[in-house]
Amino acid sequence: MISQSFTKAKVILLTPKTKYKRGYAVATLIGIEETNGVVWKVFSHVAKHERTIALSESRDNPKSLYNFHEAIVNTLRPILREGVRSIILASPSRTNYSQEFVKHIRQHHAWLSQGPSKAMLSEITGSAGTQSQVAALTRTTAFHELVDKTTLEETENLLDLLEKRLNASDNKFAVLFSLEEAEGIILKRQKLSEPEPEFLLLTDTYLASTRQKNRLHRLMQIASNRNVKTRIVNAESPAGKRITQLGGLVCLVH
Repeated sequence: MISQSFTKAKVILLTPKTKYKRGYAVATLIGIEETNGVVWKVFSHVAKHERTIALSESRDNPKSLYNFHEAIVNTLRPILREGVRSIILASPSRTNYSQEFVKHIRQHHAWLSQGPSKAMLSEITGSAGTQSQVAALTRTTAFHELVDKTTLEETENLLDLLEKRLNASDNKFAVLFSLEEAEGIILKRQKLSEPEPEFLLLTDTYLASTRQKNRLHRLMQIASNRNVKTRIVNAESPAGKRITQLGGLVCLVH
């Protein structure tokens, strides 16, 4: 699978055998073209191709267009379960492909556009159907500004959830504040009657500075495998500053 180095200054196309630093998940990029949609996972250092979805017939065919949009939503489901809820929609100029997809979501998937589990949807003009197109798009200032804006909205929702959990009087909710506590509940085998970890939140500064990187990366991998939503938060964002006050890492349990 070919990936791309993702930085503001430069995006380098890499061969499948090239070693690269993936970094942490930032957003999902969906390139919606006339005849297909291409889903990319955007990490802090790379953009990885996830899936290409073909439109079976013309866009003038309502059933075909409906099935096409549903296939994109189904591709998003496991990504959303991982905790990444910032979605960037890219489509060529003078087209309404992104708007058609957003309309589909509002009509058929209200859970994606409202409520506590909603995704942050943003649109940008440009093509993201190939590696070279993604490389060009991710180098633009407009793309980085849009990612910053979209992820900020997402982390504000996480901050709201965190504060609600901190102030909850219901004993079924808990907030854990250390790597050891998070390991204790995520790594051990869970019984149906036991509290269940829901979110693992940490700042990018905590991730970069911890002396327990191997332990932390193992925890994050196991958390992902067990459907615990894991999110790396910019330490300078409001949510990041609050998590820093709590030690840099929190685990939300219910």
